Amino acid sequence: MRVAFVGKGGSGKTTMSALFARHVASQGGPVVAMDADINQHLALVLGLDEQPEPLGAHLTEIKDRLRGDNPRIPSAEVMLKTTPPGRGSRLLRFDDLAADPYGLTTPDGLRLLATGPFSEDDLGVACYHSKVGAVELLLNHLIDGPGEYVVVDMTAGADSFASGLFTRFDLTFLVAEPTRQGVSVYRQYREYAAKYDVALAVVGNKVHGPSDVDFLREHVGDDLLTWMEHSAAVRAMEQGRHFTLDDLEPANADALAVLRKTLDEQEKDWARFGRQTVEFHLRNAKAWGNERTGADLAEQIDPGFVYGP
Repeated sequence: MRVAFVGKGGSGKTTMSALFARHVASQGGPVVAMDADINQHLALVLGLDEQPEPLGAHLTEIKDRLRGDNPRIPSAEVMLKTTPPGRGSRLLRFDDLAADPYGLTTPDGLRLLATGPFSEDDLGVACYHSKVGAVELLLNHLIDGPGEYVVVDMTAGADSFASGLFTRFDLTFLVAEPTRQGVSVYRQYREYAAKYDVALAVVGNKVHGPSDVDFLREHVGDDLLTWMEHSAAVRAMEQGRHFTLDDLEPANADALAVLRKTLDEQEKDWARFGRQTVEFHLRNAKAWGNERTGADLAEQIDPGFVYGP
C-alpha cells in the first residue's frame, strides 16, 4: 500500500511520516520511506546522520532502467516523469524498490529514498517538481502487494497538486494542527482531491486537549480520523535525543495503530491508478512535453497494457 503525508508547512507531516514508517516496521511490515519534500528532513527524523543519494540527480539512469525494452519509448530523452509503463517496460516489485541503489537503511531497518535538495546549478532556474519526478516514475512502475508499505513525505500545502503525484497513493493522510491555518490547507486539499477520487483522512497533530479536538471536528467533520496529542517524547526525538516507539504516550501509540489499520483496510484500485496515470501523462504531453521532445508523446501509451499484478 502507498500512503502520502501532506499538510501545511510546520504541521508535523515529516514527523508523522517517520513515526508511521517506524511503527509499521516495528510490527514486521516491510517499509520503503520516500522523502519528496523540498525540505529534506526525513532522514534526520528517521535517525540517519547522512542523506541518501538524491534520486533527482539520477533521473536519466532511472528512466533508462524503467523503460526497459518498451518499443514505444526509444530513449530517456523522450520519457517524461509521467510516462506510463507498457509492454516491455521494467516493472518494479516492492523488493526492487527496497533494493534501490540510491537508498539507505535506517536504524529501524526500513529503507529510505529521497528526491534530494536543489543543487547549485538548479538555483533560480529549476522547478522542484523535476526532482519529484523520480518518485512519480518509480510509483508509476511499481506493482506493490499486500503487506508492503511505501510511505511518502510530500511537499507542503497544496503544492503537491503541481504534478500528478498526488494520485499515486492508496490513501493520503493530511496532518492538521488545530488552527485556522492548518484547516485552511485541509479545505483546499479536499476540494482538489475530491475531483480525482483521492482517499483523504485527517490526522490532528499537536493536540493539547478536548477543545483542540472539538475545533478539528468543527472544521473537518468526519474526515478527522484520529489525532496525536502534544508529546514530550516526540519533541525529544525532534531535538535529537534518544527516542524509541516505546517512549510514545499510549494515546499516541494508539493513533499510529489506527493509521495502519485504516490503510490496511483501503481497497487497492488499479483501474483508477492506470486511468489517472494516462490522464496526467496526456496533460503534460499537451502542455509542454510534445514541444520539448519534438514527439507525439500520446503514442507512448500502450492500450494493451493492464495495470496491477
